[in-house]
Amino acid sequence: MLKRVLVIEDNEESLSLFCAVLKCGGYEPLHAKNGMEGVKMAMEAKPHLILMDIQMPVMDGFDALRILKSEASTRYIPSIALTSEQLGGGRDGFIEYGFDDYIPKPIKLREFIRIIDKHLK
Repeated sequence: MLKRVLVIEDNEESLSLFCAVLKCGGYEPLHAKNGMEGVKMAMEAKPHLILMDIQMPVMDGFDALRILKSEASTRYIPSIALTSEQLGGGRDGFIEYGFDDYIPKPIKLREFIRIIDKHLK
């Protein structure tokens, strides 16, 4: 069974790229275009991993993460910030906020796959 990865990303080009890379990596990509859609999709589909942009319309990644971590059914799904957003402390800042990891945009393909594999293998 393929592991499901939910990509929450409002930029169509980035979303297409991330989903294509995930498919090539042997994962089943799911997608949502804003934090609110992402929260709903995560609660319904129970993905194995969530990749989340921070700056999005409707609901940003921080608010979406707060909701997902407060729900028993989604609390333990690893969530990775996938963003060009800078947070004080870099990767550590995102981890302190509650994310399990951080992938900076623009992505470096090998690093992208390495971090996803680390959380799913």
